[in-house]
This record gives sequence, structure tokens and C-alpha cells, in this order.
Amino acid sequence: MIVDKFPWLLELNILTMLIRTVLAIVCAGLIGFERGVHGSAAGMRTHILVCLGAMFAMATGIFTSIYYDADAERIGAQVVSGIGFLGAGTIIVHRGHISGLTTAAGLWASACIGLAFGAGFYEAGIIGTLAVLLVIRGLRNMAKNLQRVNKDDGTSEFDEEDAEE
Repeated sequence: MIVDKFPWLLELNILTMLIRTVLAIVCAGLIGFERGVHGSAAGMRTHILVCLGAMFAMATGIFTSIYYDADAERIGAQVVSGIGFLGAGTIIVHRGHISGLTTAAGLWASACIGLAFGAGFYEAGIIGTLAVLLVIRGLRNMAKNLQRVNKDDGTSEFDEEDAEE
């Protein structure tokens, strides 16, 4: 792991906070840009803000555990559950059709990526970002192809959201 080679990356100081902040902005920005291009309710700015908020919450949790003997994981746990309320606001049900689930999941994933960066787990944040982009981008194309095949034989197993978002 990178922190094994560079243990100073786990310290909480101005340099490591800048590194964590830049990584959170870049990684969440990539996810948010992809979502925004496809007309998602939550685009680049929203994903970046969610990731930054989670990153700073986790770093604050670590800071309080070092200097005040507090439990760092408590703040991270609250981020994970609290982001569900923001995600719920992006889910729309209209005439039996549900949209916004992918957006809500993307926001939740961005928050978790921010928690990883905030904790100094750089590899998880970067790999998580790549995995989210792979799922959103790669599976969208697969869902579109499967939806076309299913329409030809009169069946449909996939939501339109999977193909459209």
C-alpha cells in the first residue's frame, strides 16, 4: 500500500489534507461529470460536495480520536446513514416508474469514497472511483443492448433507468 511506503500520508497536516482534498475533488468530479452528461439530477458539483463533506467528516473524526480520545468511526457511520436522506431526495416515483436510483447510489458511493480519502486510504478511494465509473458507464451500454434484445422478444428485465441514466 502507498501508506506503507510513505507513512507521512497518514498524518493529518496541511499537505496531506490538500492531497486528500484534491483526490476527493478529482475522483468525485469524474463520477459527477459522467452523471451530469447524462442529465442526472446530481452532477459534478453535487458529487464533489458530497465526497468533500464525507472526506472532511472522516478527517475530523480521526482528528478528534487523536486529540480528544473520541471514536473516529462514529462520524463516518453517520455519513453513511445520513447520505441516504440526500439520495432519497433524488429518487422519483411517477406512475409506477422509478427514476433516480442510480443517482442516489452514486451519491452514496461518492460519500464512501470521501470517507476513504479522509481516512488516508488512498487506494480504496481511487479504486472505488474507477469501479463506480466502470459500473455506471460500462453497465449502461450492456443494459441498453440487453433491453433491445428483450424488446425484440417481448420481455424486459431491466429498468429504463439502467439504460438511460
